[in-house]
Amino acid sequence: MSTPIPDEKKVVYNFLGRSGIKVSNISLGCATFGEVTWGWPDQCNEELSHKILNRYVEWGGNFLDTADVYAVGNSETFVGRWLEKQPRDKFVIATKCRMDMGVEQNVNNVGLSRRHITESIDRSLQRLHTDFVDLYQIHAWDDGTTVEETLRTLDDLVRVGKIRYVGLSNVTGWQMQKLVDTSEKYGLNSIVSLQQQYSLANRDSELEAFQVCKASGIAVLPWSPLKGGLLTGKVKRGVKPTEGRLRSVADDIAAVNQASPHWSTFNDKTFDIVDTVEVIAKKHGRSIAQVA
Repeated sequence: MSTPIPDEKKVVYNFLGRSGIKVSNISLGCATFGEVTWGWPDQCNEELSHKILNRYVEWGGNFLDTADVYAVGNSETFVGRWLEKQPRDKFVIATKCRMDMGVEQNVNNVGLSRRHITESIDRSLQRLHTDFVDLYQIHAWDDGTTVEETLRTLDDLVRVGKIRYVGLSNVTGWQMQKLVDTSEKYGLNSIVSLQQQYSLANRDSELEAFQVCKASGIAVLPWSPLKGGLLTGKVKRGVKPTEGRLRSVADDIAAVNQASPHWSTFNDKTFDIVDTVEVIAKKHGRSIAQVA
């Protein structure tokens, strides 16, 4: 039985950008849900995934973030099987599309075309056991499709009730500004959020993308705020990790990605950040992760 959580330590709720829905200030990312034979190591099986979801709810969380490509659809499936046993209206469900899931050889199963988006949302809804998702995010920029086609398709999905709000992820400042401007030009549903890698070890988005967010009232949803576990202080300078997600990628160059970065990417600058955060944490009686 889990330890009860005092009310004063539970999450708080804020509006998601200029939308009318409130989300908990801590979202539960579900990228590690779903076992696969390739990709990220140490994925969670369904039982563990559901335990994590239940504990998150005990903290007061209501905002779940997944994507069709996570564990080749298994993440959405695990969330969906859990969600169908819960009161749907209590949760804000976010998912994404854009990537090739690698399930079958089809040149049109990738990107932000009208065809791929409409097919992707239907499959996501089936896996998630729901009639709609609250936030549908483009997972990354697509050079091969016009922003007009992408945004009009997303606007149509809002109008037919399959999605409630539109969000972005992993875009540069100029890409984001183009999407915002196009949406305003044609009177389409507004973009409400930007999900971007953001931590003390990666602050690139502050220069442009977040300036667009500030000017347009768009919410920022950071992913990997602890840089794959690095900013917890568990990883020490010059000592390869022996446990956790980073253990599996310490010697496996094929597993390199931004959520589970390779050991070789942890340079002196990175550890200087951790050392500085540790000093501040000790001074204020907090953990390194809390300060980061």
